[in-house]
Amino acid sequence: MSVAEGFEYLEKLRDFFYGLAELRDRLKERGFRWPKPYAAEAAATGTVKVKVGFPAMLRNGVIMDVTNVEQAQIAEEAGAVGVMVLDKLPYDVRKAGGVARMADLKVIEEVMSHVTIPVSAKVRIGHYYEAFLLEEVGVDLIDESEVLTPVDEQHHINKWLFTVPFVNGCRELCEALRRISEGASMIRSKGEAGTGNVSEAVKHFKALYRAINELAAAEAAGEEERLRDYARQCQVPLELVALTAKMGRLPVITFAAGGIATPADAALMMWLGADGVFVGSGIFKSQDPKERAEAIVLATSRWDDPEAVVEAQRMVSERASMAGIDVKALRPEELLQTRGV
Repeated sequence: MSVAEGFEYLEKLRDFFYGLAELRDRLKERGFRWPKPYAAEAAATGTVKVKVGFPAMLRNGVIMDVTNVEQAQIAEEAGAVGVMVLDKLPYDVRKAGGVARMADLKVIEEVMSHVTIPVSAKVRIGHYYEAFLLEEVGVDLIDESEVLTPVDEQHHINKWLFTVPFVNGCRELCEALRRISEGASMIRSKGEAGTGNVSEAVKHFKALYRAINELAAAEAAGEEERLRDYARQCQVPLELVALTAKMGRLPVITFAAGGIATPADAALMMWLGADGVFVGSGIFKSQDPKERAEAIVLATSRWDDPEAVVEAQRMVSERASMAGIDVKALRPEELLQTRGV
């Protein structure tokens, strides 16, 4: 199936589901009541199964940073599995300086009312009340993000207190395990947001899987002492380290983020072991956001098909890409990835 045929099929599928939604609304207007498949008291929210299971449904997908309804609609039409609402894109956060905070609740709610895909939003590291507010308005996922200005340099949010799932960033395995032990339902690489330079995300994913492979080898050899030492080093439960070693991967969905700007970048991160990708400034700071959004979705979902990735890369022009930033040119205090370890 060609890309054009694929999009035609998806459009027909979309129209079919919209038709079902319209039928549901007409039946409701006529007083029809849907039978409940189970007793209301049997429904459960905020369980580990629900919080970890939701991100698993986003596998092989793209979550795009947006700042308004128009961008969110472009993301949805391109095939994104979700959007992340910010006040400013990471590139603009970096340029603006000052204090970066959670997006306006009105903007978040407006996006939620105009798209049908999951809507996420960022909070500052350690800012419990921003998280309480986002849970109250009903976002699907909260990102406790180093892109925003941390309010607590020593502690992250205790995510077990919430029913909504959280995603956190990491640069290496110990950091990832600490966030999971705090209740994170999803992990992403930190990379260096707002640069359009995927090199840091590559470095973080390689470090993550190098450590996981070493633990897996120790587990296979029955070297429990090494697992205990690693758990002590990371200050996390031994059971979490042992589970990671046994699975040969993190026990939660792991997305790549930080500097992804092209379809090839997205495919590379999937090849390195990512379950999906977050794209921040790479789409809406480019000169061809619509085409680039569609191309990155295609390259992510079909990363193991070279012909599809070639086709995706042809959909964009390097001349239209965002102006990148050399990470090596940044001063230590300008690095976002070092926030919150």
